[in-house]
Amino acid sequence: MTTMTQAPVREFKMPDVGEGLTEAEILKWYVQPGDTVTDGQVVCEVETAKAAVELPIPYDGVVRALHFPEGTTVDVGTSIIAVDVSGGAAPETEAPAAAPAAEVVPAAAVPAEQPAEAEPTTAGSGRQPVLVGYGVATSATRRRPRKTAPDGFAQQAVAGVRTELNGHAPAAQVPAAGPVAGAQRPLAKPPVRKLAKDLGVDLATVTPTGPDGIVTREDVHAAVAAPEAGPTAPEPGAPAPEVPSAAPVSTPAPAPASYDTARETRIPVKGVRKATAAAMVGSAFTAPHVTEFVTVDVTRTMKLVEELKQDKEFAGLRVNPLLLIAKALLVAIRRNPGVNASWDETAQEIVVKHYVNLGIAAATPRGLIVPNIKDAHAKTLPQLAESLGELVSTARDGKTSPSAMQAGTVTITNVGVFGVDTGTPILNPGESAILAVGAIKLQPWVHKGKVKPRQVTTLALSFDHRLVDGELGSKVLADVAAILEQPKRLISWA
Repeated sequence: MTTMTQAPVREFKMPDVGEGLTEAEILKWYVQPGDTVTDGQVVCEVETAKAAVELPIPYDGVVRALHFPEGTTVDVGTSIIAVDVSGGAAPETEAPAAAPAAEVVPAAAVPAEQPAEAEPTTAGSGRQPVLVGYGVATSATRRRPRKTAPDGFAQQAVAGVRTELNGHAPAAQVPAAGPVAGAQRPLAKPPVRKLAKDLGVDLATVTPTGPDGIVTREDVHAAVAAPEAGPTAPEPGAPAPEVPSAAPVSTPAPAPASYDTARETRIPVKGVRKATAAAMVGSAFTAPHVTEFVTVDVTRTMKLVEELKQDKEFAGLRVNPLLLIAKALLVAIRRNPGVNASWDETAQEIVVKHYVNLGIAAATPRGLIVPNIKDAHAKTLPQLAESLGELVSTARDGKTSPSAMQAGTVTITNVGVFGVDTGTPILNPGESAILAVGAIKLQPWVHKGKVKPRQVTTLALSFDHRLVDGELGSKVLADVAAILEQPKRLISWA
């Protein structure tokens, strides 16, 4: 024990790799205890609610311990790996004993040479953007990991977490009947805070029932359903209300539901898929959706695609119908700028954007993501083709960064690649419109007074009816269809 207190062991904490995310799942470790690491070396891959990213270590040394196994979901700010930076090799027998002592480091004991993740943010400011792998500001409240580590890690992780909770959590374990002067900020995840804000509920007045005093969605709904349950003066002669004990009440855990594993498979909802599900529910029940459809002859557009493939300006670039559809939408937005907007609920304002960050919905093994091309409106056709190619390949490899999926303004989803004619797409949260492109097929079509086989597709435009009325939405969809029918309008309308 004396040896460990003197050994310069540095704890690398789970950083906030996406500005505001609260947790991440460890997908893969690239190092093991005893391995030597150098500043900037990637030590693990993690998946957040937005993307999978690799984390580099910010110092040189020898790995002492990995505090969590692959597949564990860990809170941001929790130590995930211990590194001995003294320069000596870590004895194999000392690694298990090192973790409990090094798991929790009080803020006052952090050395002066502590790396960037221990630097506090400016008082009163929000979360600051950080460099991937170099941590976030320390927080006054720390929570245990979502998932208890398996037996192999129990000695390293669980003891440290308990020590941390004993040092920081008691104030949050006793529910208060109402706001108390000088009390800690109520513990709640961002979605719960947003729900409370939308419903007009003060979290300080909500009695938490979640683990470690965390306010849950059910607590917020309960506060709305029973507003009279707030602190009131007891009636004369009424018995004093019971005060919850500081010690948690032990209740038997419910037996897990049984099911036929031969006939059913259960897949945990987490990471990108969990975030997508929450975002789609929020969008569907927040923004009033309207969807309009148009079927259009795109034969001339398909011919132009083939011509562009032979153009030397597009050598080495991905040229397909999606490229011209994206360009057509950008031109339609320039002709109808009101569609490129967002709804500010707090200020009750419509925010019209003078730039277009064009989102492209991409299906990946980890779920649906919507990276966007920043300032797509300012790109030439070859530049747009290059950006689309990079976006698709990066998404396919699972390397899309969180920043690439933020600040989108409008989105295109190409359901035609699955042979689907059309659909009613749901808006990406915070955006005003989404264009669905159906399969392009040879169909009988009246062309110049005669029925001929033509390349035909159906477009569907969903938009937020709070800020886009039917006339504006119709004009945008009609402009896109007109350009795809006569692509020379890309020149005349530019």
